[in-house]
Amino acid sequence: MAAEVSDVTPEDVVALVEADALLLDVREPDEWAAGHAPGAVHVPMREIPGRVDELPTDRRIVAMCRSGGRSRAVAEVLAGAGYDVVNAEGGMRAWEAADLPIETDDGSPGTVV
Repeated sequence: MAAEVSDVTPEDVVALVEADALLLDVREPDEWAAGHAPGAVHVPMREIPGRVDELPTDRRIVAMCRSGGRSRAVAEVLAGAGYDVVNAEGGMRAWEAADLPIETDDGSPGTVV
């Protein structure tokens, strides 16, 4: 069952992660490989049903994708299952527009595709 979730700004995401929230990137592997927010955990949207048990139930989750649509869908499902979750409004596009860091797996600068 889907539930309503709140949208948060990129600046809110930074504050939430600093306060121990998990940043969950639900984009496809090629999008992740091009660049992601430092410290994010990658679980593609299609893998969420089979990997939901990997997600923490004792801390807030911030769901993120490229523009906020896929992450909103994931966040609504997770909220309906009892998770404390919010959606990163505007996704990685908004993150990039806010001039926040984007890196690849090896720590070099990344891009949003």
